[in-house]
Parts: sequence; structure tokens; C-alpha cells
Amino acid sequence: MTAPHQAAPAAGKKAGKRTGKRNLPPGALKAYIASLTGTSLEYYDFAIYSVASALVFPKVFFPGNNEFVGLLLSFSAFAVGYLARPIGGVIFGRLGDKIGRKYVLVFTLMLIGIATVLIGLLPGFATIGVAAPIILVLLRLAQGIGVGGEWGGAVLLSSEFGDANKRGFWSSAAQIGPPAGNLMANGVLAILAATLSDEAFLSWGWRVAFLASALLVVFGLVIRLKLEETPVFKAIQAHGEQPKAPIKDVFTKEPRALVAAALSRVCPDVLYALFTVFVAVYATKELGMTTGNVLSAILIGSAFQLGLIPFAGALTDRFNRRLVYGIAAVGTALYIPLFFFMIQGKSVAMLTLGVVIGLAFHAFMYGPQAAYITEQFPVRLRYAGSSLAYTLAGVIGGAVAPLVFTALYAATGNWYLIAGYLAVASIVTVVGLALGRNPQTKEEERLLQDAHA
Repeated sequence: MTAPHQAAPAAGKKAGKRTGKRNLPPGALKAYIASLTGTSLEYYDFAIYSVASALVFPKVFFPGNNEFVGLLLSFSAFAVGYLARPIGGVIFGRLGDKIGRKYVLVFTLMLIGIATVLIGLLPGFATIGVAAPIILVLLRLAQGIGVGGEWGGAVLLSSEFGDANKRGFWSSAAQIGPPAGNLMANGVLAILAATLSDEAFLSWGWRVAFLASALLVVFGLVIRLKLEETPVFKAIQAHGEQPKAPIKDVFTKEPRALVAAALSRVCPDVLYALFTVFVAVYATKELGMTTGNVLSAILIGSAFQLGLIPFAGALTDRFNRRLVYGIAAVGTALYIPLFFFMIQGKSVAMLTLGVVIGLAFHAFMYGPQAAYITEQFPVRLRYAGSSLAYTLAGVIGGAVAPLVFTALYAATGNWYLIAGYLAVASIVTVVGLALGRNPQTKEEERLLQDAHA
């Protein structure tokens, strides 16, 4: 027997043929925008730190005679944000499955925003000495904890308001956040770098990007406070099915799902770190390009991702999600050597094209990633399971990637081992996809049907 809530989409589809319009699930568009807006704002904060860790912080917070030592220390502080994510995943994942998605997302927004503004106000090593890098690491820790709890909730916010059979598209809202935030961050930094002297940029210019986040956070906070709780969580509450110990349940009852979801993230994380962090170092120091050239390339690549990510998510609603994801992972391993060959001529145009293609491969993994991860777990454990998988993968993927890139490059002076590193990351992701399962919507449909009965 067809459930009442399943009949509506079919009717909407017929109406769409007559009127040219599709009926959206109630609240879906608002939730999509809220998820997109919130994660864009939060990843703006995160992205400006990523860029600054490569171009600014080695000189401002980690000065020294050895340039690579300073760079490694800066990337270590960058890694702290990733290492802190599992803490946020545990804390906020538990709360998200017990009390709901809305208020958790409000708190994570405030946590990241405040930490980012304080980084913009932090005096450098020359002013307060060793206290400067210590405080920087603590603020980076706060950022990471906030992001660790943000992602799982943002994904569920849009996907649980949307059509469960089109989770690839609806959950892509949160996935657009990183490139949108990266676009804003690199845009601001590119303008500052182009209009200011190197001395002025290093002295105070970079701080403008951090301080500007205050306005963005206030805007995002207003949007999230107006949100309702998701229909799926309301149904869980109505049935009294909130887990008592969601973190424990994920580890004891869903170990395979956790491993599959976590491993699927490794290649996208490492790839993103390559094109948004390490390429800035390689292009400026090895190829002699300007900071503005590099930031512009990343800017253009991120702009393409804004459309490619939801497209990739929607594509996996029509075709096998794991297959599309896996093809992109294999394609990544094959493309990286080609990318480095492309840019050896020190052409800005080839650098830009190379970054655009590289971030396109990332989009075809990152677009369906949210849907793939969330659908590995039962409904009652979605927030905790998704958050843990996302954050634990970040530790073995994005956290160490800039450090590994820099160490390999410093040791060898070439890119060969870096390409090998990406190949290994691709294999790890393919293994995660092989361990996972295809979408299952019966549990969610049951909850919603009973709630509407």
C-alpha cells in the first residue's frame, strides 16, 4: 500500500508536466538556503585561515631562519583544526540526535565566528612573543570543534526537509558551503593582496578578512534562529526513538557504516588540501608566480564548484551514487601527474585550468558525499554517525595533507611522491565505497508516515 506522503510527489510530478513547475516538499527550499548560507559563512572563516596558513602565518606567528620550518609549524596549527573536529563531532553529534538539529547549528556558528574574529585581533610574534602562536592554536582548536559539529547538522537540515529519494541533491546544500566560503575568502584576500603592498598585507591587511566575518556570522545567525526543526527529527521525537547513547551505538552497532563513511572522505579531503593550500606554496615558491595569480586560480575553480557540486549530487540520484563517486576518485589519481606537467611551463593560464579541473574532480566526489555518508546510518543515529565519520576522516585526510605535501616536497624537491600520496588516498576512498551500502529510505518513510497518520 502506498503511503500518503508518497503520493504527493507523484501528483506533483504530473502537475509539473502540465504547468512546467515542480512542487517542493514544505520548507525544503528554506532549509536548503539556510544550510547553504550557514556553511558558506562558517567555511569562509575556515578558508581564510587555510590561505593565511600558507601565505601569512609563517611570517607573522612562526618566524625563523628556516622557511620550511616556519611553514611546517603553520600547517601544524592548521592541522589542529582538523584534529579538533572529532571532539566537536562527539559533543554536537550526541546533542543533535538527542535534542535536535536547530540549536546545535546556532551554537556552532557562534563558536566559529567568535574564534575567527579573535584571530583577526591577535597580535603577532613580534609583539607578544610565544604567546601569539599558542593563542592562535587555541583559537584554531575552537574553530575545529565548531566545524566538527556543524557539518552533520547542516546536511541533515536540508536533506530531512527534502525528498528522501533525491538526497544527493538536497544534501548538497551543505557541500556548496566550502567552495562558496572559499570563494568569498579568496576573493577578499585577492583584493587585499592586489591593492596593498606586501608589507601592508602582512602587517594588517590579512586581518580585515578575519574581522569581516563578524557581519557574516550575524547574518547567518538570524537565518538559523528562524528555522524550524526538521520533520524527520520531529517524527523521531514523536515515536520516542531518540538514542540514549548515540556515540556508543555508532561504535558498537554500526562499525562497518562508520568505516565506510570515513574512508570515503579521504581522497576528497586530500585533494582539496592540495588545490586550496599546497598549490599556493608550490606555485609561488617553485614557479615564481604571484600570490594574486594563485588566489585568482583558486577563486575561479571555486566558482565552477558552485554549480558542479549540486549537479553531481543530483546526478547520483539518477545513477548509482557509489559508482559516480568511485569514478571521480580513480580519475583523481590519474589526473594529478598530468596537473603537475601542465604547470611546469609556469603559465598562469595553465595553472588556472589545472586548478579548475582538479576542483571539478573534487566536486564529483564532494557533491554526493553528504548523501552517501548520512545514508550509511539508521535515522536515529544520523547526526552522531555522520559527524563522527566526517571528523575522523578529516584527521587522516585533510589534517595531515598539507604537512605531508610540504615534507615530501622539502625532502625530494619534486612532485612525484605527492602524486603517489593522492593515488593512495584514491584507493582508500574506493575501499570505503566498496564497504558501504546503497540508499535505503524505508525507515525514514515509516517514521514520517506514522507521524502524519
